[in-house]
Amino acid sequence: MSGQKNLNLLSVKEKIEHFLLLTSFVIKSTKTGKEYLDLELRDHTVVRNAKMWTNFNSFIENAKVGSVVKVLGVLDEFNNQPQIKIDRIRLATAEDNVGPVDFLPKSNRSMNEMELELISRINQISDQHLKHLIEQIFSEGNFEKYKKVPAGKAWHHAYIGGLLEHTLEIIKICDLMSDIHSEINRDLLISGAILHDLGKIEELEFESGFDYTDKGKLLGHIVIIANIIEKESDRVDGFPEELKNHLMHLVLSHQGKLEYASPVTPKTLEAIVLYNADELSAKTNAYKGAILSEMGSGKNWTRYLPLAETSLFIPKTFTKPDDFKNTLF
Repeated sequence: MSGQKNLNLLSVKEKIEHFLLLTSFVIKSTKTGKEYLDLELRDHTVVRNAKMWTNFNSFIENAKVGSVVKVLGVLDEFNNQPQIKIDRIRLATAEDNVGPVDFLPKSNRSMNEMELELISRINQISDQHLKHLIEQIFSEGNFEKYKKVPAGKAWHHAYIGGLLEHTLEIIKICDLMSDIHSEINRDLLISGAILHDLGKIEELEFESGFDYTDKGKLLGHIVIIANIIEKESDRVDGFPEELKNHLMHLVLSHQGKLEYASPVTPKTLEAIVLYNADELSAKTNAYKGAILSEMGSGKNWTRYLPLAETSLFIPKTFTKPDDFKNTLF
């Protein structure tokens, strides 16, 4: 794998001889009834659709999503989008010395730096009930997952360390708003920011790709963290009922609207700030990633992005590092 060129840097017609992570595969049929294998493959920079037209039956007998595969082929193009045309494919072996973690995108920020920043911010919380609750929730196992879990499967901060990076951005926005508006309960707001997406440690799996767990599909991260707060606050001596209700309201309303899966809409000053801080961090990251992923295309606009409901302008001032890691588009 050493020296393997990043997928996002490959040009159309360029040869591919890569180890990649298999994120999905299915047999489909053309209009004439000819079967072909439709796949999604990724490295740490980008996900690419791929097609294999012949000799794939033996491969799919043992293939599993989350497996590392060795691919021989060429980068093609279909409907103005890059697509890998596969000539040969096999599962990686132990001798290849590669694993799924080698192909997952990671935050560009230092994990140690982000961890220290979060701990420092927790230590600044003056309300001892809230501080004790957060420290109690962040058991060693939970904190290790919290540091690594992505903030989402695909749309924003969808990389290892993404949730921690996203949370730190929100904390900074919430601190700024608390500086501007003294009426805001800063400790409550920051506590809500720290905990709002913690349920994703149980909603998402991220060992060999990003996907939803059974529990995540059945409950969702908002219900998961609400249950954790309800349970753990009862273990904090004298935790005020009103304070618990306001903290619960923050996590339950942080997605803003019922149609966005929030059980309630924001009804407090702190809840309004958290919802908008969450939106600002998420959309800025997602839009930046979409722009960076299409730099070098020679176009002034990205493709149409369904989740954004628009295409985005590509500024000439943007610079794209060769090893840009956080692109999913």
